[in-house]
Amino acid sequence: MMIPNVDIATRVYNHKWKIDPIVRSLIDTDFYKLLMCQSVFRNRPDTRVTFSLINRTTGIRLADLIDEGELREQLDHARGLSLTRGESTWLRGNTFYGKRQMFRPDFMEFLENLRLPAYQLEKRDGQYELTFEGSWPEVMLWEIPALAIIMELRSRAVLKDMGRFELQVLYARAMTCLWEKIEGLRGLGPDLRIADFGTRRRHSFLWQDWCVQAMVEGLGDERFIGTSNCLIAMRRDIEAIGTNAHELPMVYAALADSDDELRQAPYKVLADWHEEHDGMLRIILPDTYGTDKFLEHAPDWLAGWTGIRIDSGDPVKGAETAIRWWQDRGEDPREKLIIFSDGLDVARIRELFAQFHGRVKVSFGWGTLLTNDFRGLVPGDGLAPFSLVCKAVAAEGRPTVKLSDNPEKATGPRDEIARYRRVFDIGRQTAFRVEV
Repeated sequence: MMIPNVDIATRVYNHKWKIDPIVRSLIDTDFYKLLMCQSVFRNRPDTRVTFSLINRTTGIRLADLIDEGELREQLDHARGLSLTRGESTWLRGNTFYGKRQMFRPDFMEFLENLRLPAYQLEKRDGQYELTFEGSWPEVMLWEIPALAIIMELRSRAVLKDMGRFELQVLYARAMTCLWEKIEGLRGLGPDLRIADFGTRRRHSFLWQDWCVQAMVEGLGDERFIGTSNCLIAMRRDIEAIGTNAHELPMVYAALADSDDELRQAPYKVLADWHEEHDGMLRIILPDTYGTDKFLEHAPDWLAGWTGIRIDSGDPVKGAETAIRWWQDRGEDPREKLIIFSDGLDVARIRELFAQFHGRVKVSFGWGTLLTNDFRGLVPGDGLAPFSLVCKAVAAEGRPTVKLSDNPEKATGPRDEIARYRRVFDIGRQTAFRVEV
């Protein structure tokens, strides 16, 4: 089903949220969330989990920018959403990664009856404390809508006093900027593989949809391989892209009853995943508790998986580590896939492609700087992207921890971070500035 193109500037100028809500579908979310939700529904359906909003860019005081009433209206609207018949049919019958009926009937029945659970919202020190508590399969589906709502309300707050022509010029400049990026990627040739990973920190739904259309036209479906956004994938008839994320090992680890169980938790996650998926869905995300130690202690069967996603730290170091790991286990790196997905823009994509093309299969998940790059386009740079996340912070009352390959991305109580660093034998790490 195709949807018509829209005049984004006019739509922004005439914004009335009730006819143009920020989240307009339960599948206006990332594909990996649905894949993970099915895994959780199968393996840990009764686990109680808490998710919280975390603004890493504390200089942006969201509670001073975004009206609380508008935020509650958008959150309440998302709570009222349910799968439409067409969306259910697409999920049940479409082919994802070459597999039909990716989603089992029992999970689809759960999803068709789902409404997002309640939320708690408070203001503190210029920030919103937004929290979701409940059963893991239900609560986890708040992550992407919550982030999209906050990000777009921030965009709307910055743009609200702009006139019609000012908005037209703004979006014309943003479109030109993106098209120049696409032209910069064309020079990488026919072997480029890149996907849209920009749902969670997009400028708006309409802008993400425009960016995807531009990528399709500018790069073609051989190089632009799809979008993480399920609604856009369905409406634009392109591939839905995604595998798994840090959430799974974070919660499994929090549920561990001993240090030994904690060490094994990241591998238990992938053992469960191995039972459900094959092929392109067998992608390792190794950095939750440090890539080096994860690979050093990984069971040999993981080396047979399709590839690795690099999402923090020095991407060159991470890729070289993965290549050596495969070689040491008798695998041919040229047959393996490395997906780069951390803070990408054209210069970094070109650099990484040049360095690793031919040595491995290279792919890119392009996020914030695809769908939310308005840097320098408004006074005071008020639309510059910033780092906002919504993470699982507790499971069954126990705090969760993420270490990452970049200590600036670490989350969790200080004493628990220290414990996890000891258990996973994490040595000195290099800090990188977190911008998106």
